[in-house]
Amino acid sequence: MSSLFEAAGLEDDAPRPLADRLRPKTLDEVVGQDHLLKGEGPIARMRAQKRFASIILWGPPGVGKTTIARLLAEESGLEFEPLSAVFSGVADLKKAFDRARARRQAGRGTLLFVDEIHRFNRAQQDGFLPVVEEGVITLVGATTENPSFELNAALLSRAQVLVLKRLEADSLDLLIQRAEAETGRKLPVTPEARSAVLELANGDGRYLLNLAEELFSLNRDTPLEREDLATYLQRRAPVYDRDRDEHYNLISALHKSIRGSHPDAALYWLARMLEGGEDPLFLARRLVRMANEDIGLADPTAIHAALAAKETYDFLGSPEGELALAQAVVHLACAPKSNAVYNAYKAARRAASDTGSLPPPKHILNAPTKLMKAEGYGAGYEYDHNAESGFSGQDYFPDEMKDRPTFYEPTDRGREAAIGERLARWREIRAKKQGGR
Repeated sequence: MSSLFEAAGLEDDAPRPLADRLRPKTLDEVVGQDHLLKGEGPIARMRAQKRFASIILWGPPGVGKTTIARLLAEESGLEFEPLSAVFSGVADLKKAFDRARARRQAGRGTLLFVDEIHRFNRAQQDGFLPVVEEGVITLVGATTENPSFELNAALLSRAQVLVLKRLEADSLDLLIQRAEAETGRKLPVTPEARSAVLELANGDGRYLLNLAEELFSLNRDTPLEREDLATYLQRRAPVYDRDRDEHYNLISALHKSIRGSHPDAALYWLARMLEGGEDPLFLARRLVRMANEDIGLADPTAIHAALAAKETYDFLGSPEGELALAQAVVHLACAPKSNAVYNAYKAARRAASDTGSLPPPKHILNAPTKLMKAEGYGAGYEYDHNAESGFSGQDYFPDEMKDRPTFYEPTDRGREAAIGERLARWREIRAKKQGGR
């Protein structure tokens, strides 16, 4: 079967990019995905059983999704039919399905590879269902986005999702070794610079080979040092999409780092998001939420720190205002944590929903008219400021509520420790006043 390079109509002796020349020729040559291709991995089991099912390959760019699909077609004897969801529409799908049906009548099968399958809308995704069900095609979709959010449940039920990993340093170095064998030259860099090149690739094998090809083209007699790389290689912008999966992954990492009281990790994720072009005001809003949800009354100053960071950013803008966000992140990460108010409010909402429209007890209602006084409004109310220690111990729940729930249970952390002691003392007084009720 011809390579993608040959499919483009180029002659065999035409100049070919290093990444194309090193494209694996068998599944055994694919690096970094042993959890799928070796041992008891799902693709390894398919190969052993010679039974290839429809799959969705989910992973970052440059880790072998297209290559695996092409090699699966070769190994299974299926015709490889590639499509890109970016450039294809309903008409292109219909033509591909028609060709697959014609092949089937001739006794040949089709592996339809759809790159960026998440770009198809729901109706287009539904179009795959009958041809997959009938066995007209074996579908291999590739996506960089979480299939749980981007693909129809009906399509996911007919295709197994396989997760590809970003390439680790040893896999990337193996690609460099293959590049060196292909060119007959060592990469013209020092060992320290070689490690830096692997870091620049950021887990993307295709990008790494493009970097290597650029370095090979320099024809240097002396190897480049690490600090020289910036002169010859352009650092790629971080992989980050503000409205897709990576956005939610990184904000989750920031939130959980703050909740877990790890200021260094929290600063790292903050920096990752800002470097990726995230809206600083989105981050400020999330910090305010974290202060409420995860810190609360354990450190009441946390909410003020988060709001101050937002105001400071509004006043200064980037990049100076970003330091205020960093300061708020460290404050929140280092603060004592409590979600007691968060849990109390959720419990109170459930109780409010369950109890309907119960009126307040009459003794806490105002009585501006004689009729209301005659009805008992305000009768027996005790003004707390006149009571001993400023606490009357009266009950404020509706009379019809038999149980007096405790929603707020302060922790023993930060300022909530003192609040807990105060509440315990008040509850004891109230219980005595209400006769143990």
